[in-house]
Amino acid sequence: MDSIPPKVQNQLAMLQQMQQQLQTIVSQKAQYEMTVREAKRAVEDLGDVAEDANVYMSVGTVMMQQSKEKVLASLNEKIENLELRIKSLEKQEKTLQGRFEQLSAQVKGALEGQQPPGAS
Repeated sequence: MDSIPPKVQNQLAMLQQMQQQLQTIVSQKAQYEMTVREAKRAVEDLGDVAEDANVYMSVGTVMMQQSKEKVLASLNEKIENLELRIKSLEKQEKTLQGRFEQLSAQVKGALEGQQPPGAS
C-alpha cells in the first residue's frame, strides 16, 4: 500500500465509500419493494371483502376499525409514495453506479500504469 500514490489511495477510499452507499441504496430499495408488494396484496385481499365488513388498520401500536374505503385509500397512498421513493433510489443508484465505474476505471488505469514492464 506504501507504493500506491496518495491520490490513488484517496480514490480507493472513495470507491469503498461509494460501494457502501450503493449497498445502502439497494437495501432500502429492496425494503420498499417488499412493502409495496405487501400493500398491493392487502389491496387485492380487500377486493374480496364486503363493503360493510369490519376492516381494521394498524395505526402505530393500535388496531383501529376503519371503513374499507379509508383503508384502501390509505394503502393506495402508501403504495404511491413508496413507488416514488423507489424511483428516486433507482436514479441515485444509477448515478452512483456510473460514478463508481468511472472512478474504478481511473484507479485501475493508475495502478496498471505504475506496474513495472512485464509484471501482470
